[in-house]
Amino acid sequence: MRTGVGYDIHRLIPTIEKSAIALGGLQIPCYFTIKAHSDGDVLIHAVVDACLGALALGDIGQWYPDTQPENRKRASTEFLREVHQKLHSMGWRVSQMDSIIFLEEPKVAPHSDGIRAHLAKTLGLELSAVSVKAKTMEGLGPIGERRAIAAQAIVTLENLP
Repeated sequence: MRTGVGYDIHRLIPTIEKSAIALGGLQIPCYFTIKAHSDGDVLIHAVVDACLGALALGDIGQWYPDTQPENRKRASTEFLREVHQKLHSMGWRVSQMDSIIFLEEPKVAPHSDGIRAHLAKTLGLELSAVSVKAKTMEGLGPIGERRAIAAQAIVTLENLP
């Protein structure tokens, strides 16, 4: 059994028109965009880092550098699928995932079931093995001031049967 922890943070850019941000593989409507090379999905980036960390395989920046044009605006779910396939090729599978998204808005609760379902499907897990929570920063720091969004994730890996 192996355990990995991942974290990611991105700058939020306010918009006048309603827009959307990528979060857990879904597009969540809001009045922000995310400044990032890929789609900026902080939750999936944290999960990818947790998976890589569990097997001491580096981090998302080493696997998907922002210096490579093919990663520009790329869907983060693709990163997770590729890393998940790598885990399998090494004889491992994700058995459980827990996460926290740190943001003031948009509210995650209306989307949490969809995010959990997307992550469970992508990782080949039962829904009961995927946890997604959201926390505000009570107006403190860049996240609390709505200038950033962050996520933290932990995964447990086990050997394939």
